[in-house]
Amino acid sequence: MKYTELKNDISQGDRRIYLFEGEDAYFRTHGEEQLKKAFLTMPELNYASFDGPSLKGKTLGDLTSAMAAYPFMAEKRMIRVGEFYPAEADYDKYLKDAFENCPQTTILVIVNQGAGKGAALKRKKCITYVDCSRADEDTVTRWAYATLKRAGVASDVQACRNIAAYCLCDMARVEGEVQKLIEYGKNPITSADVDDLVYKDADYRIYELTDAIAHKNYSRFCTIYSELAEKSTDRAAIISALHRYFKNLLIILTSGESSATLSSQLKMPEFAVRKSGDRARAFGREKLMYYTRALYDFSARMRSGKLSPDGAFFSSLAAVLFA
Repeated sequence: MKYTELKNDISQGDRRIYLFEGEDAYFRTHGEEQLKKAFLTMPELNYASFDGPSLKGKTLGDLTSAMAAYPFMAEKRMIRVGEFYPAEADYDKYLKDAFENCPQTTILVIVNQGAGKGAALKRKKCITYVDCSRADEDTVTRWAYATLKRAGVASDVQACRNIAAYCLCDMARVEGEVQKLIEYGKNPITSADVDDLVYKDADYRIYELTDAIAHKNYSRFCTIYSELAEKSTDRAAIISALHRYFKNLLIILTSGESSATLSSQLKMPEFAVRKSGDRARAFGREKLMYYTRALYDFSARMRSGKLSPDGAFFSSLAAVLFA
């Protein structure tokens, strides 16, 4: 199930074993907190936590023993395991029976940032998989709007959409920025307020930079480029970010893979892959190949001492502007 479906699912009762998996730390953390709030009493006595990487082979018996223990003066006992990627052989030998026969009094919560190597836990029928990958822009926009509204702060849809975009739909960042807007004390919150107060992710600034190129708005390109240079003394980082962006566009344009597959390969939200596809087609294959090769060349020459950081920086600027 998607993280956004978890609240309704919890209202129908617990599922014994949960796997929260995905790159969004907000979803992983808050999913676990929802389970605690719904099912756990006296956590000081009925909650145990294990470090996943330390559980291998016979030490998995510590986990299964904890699962078999009865709660103390409560209906449920909760066990958390972080970054848990057991080998398939270990799963079959030590975990399969315990997982498939998890006691009604136990809730096991596995919290993983990625799929990792080993047993495919999310495919096990006894495990409820909760997708904690980054949400799409519409979902984050609705969350920001609803959160501001609950706090008594009015806003418009475009302002909330900008919050999602500037944070690249990273819910941990979105939560912090929305809370900052609430504490700012202005009502209503407008798009101009969001522009002034919400920090734009560095990758979003690169997106703005390339958007200016695509629309031949060279004055805006130079303004953003100058702002990035002022905020970061590491010119190499800016060149590398531009190179990575154009390389990803080239991959998306030429790969032929689905958005879901590219999202996994490039570690980008699926909606961002779709948007990037439109941008990649606007640039075209020839320009993307030129940008990618030129930026890589300037970066390599800088690292080898053939170009100074400023030389590589301004050569990259010229290459992008006058390709």
